[in-house]
Amino acid sequence: MNHEIVATKKAPAAIGPYSQAVIHNGIVYCSGQIALNPVSMTVIEGGVEQQAEQVMTNLGEVLKEAGTTFGKVLKCSIFLHDMDDFAVVNKIYGSFFPENPPARETVAVKTLPKNVKVEISCIAYI
Repeated sequence: MNHEIVATKKAPAAIGPYSQAVIHNGIVYCSGQIALNPVSMTVIEGGVEQQAEQVMTNLGEVLKEAGTTFGKVLKCSIFLHDMDDFAVVNKIYGSFFPENPPARETVAVKTLPKNVKVEISCIAYI
């Protein structure tokens, strides 16, 4: 069975040996997005709130390129640098899923790429 690689210039390019997303059998597997500006490839300025907004915007662009939307997301994984940021990230994240939010887990990790405060990945259908 074949799979399709998803790539868009409207989201940050991969900073390692991975794809922004892969489609297989109508399911989109999105790699984790961090708060990079897709043009400059630098971490955006601001705190966790601004970073969470940028992460979700980047993720939305990958979903769009794959031919789907936040409304078709089945599961998300949220990685936080500090669990004290949970409420702020949860509020931003929740605004992208006003109805029928997907399954999810949220974990705190020691370090994230480029020392960002949040990374989010997801699985969606087309």
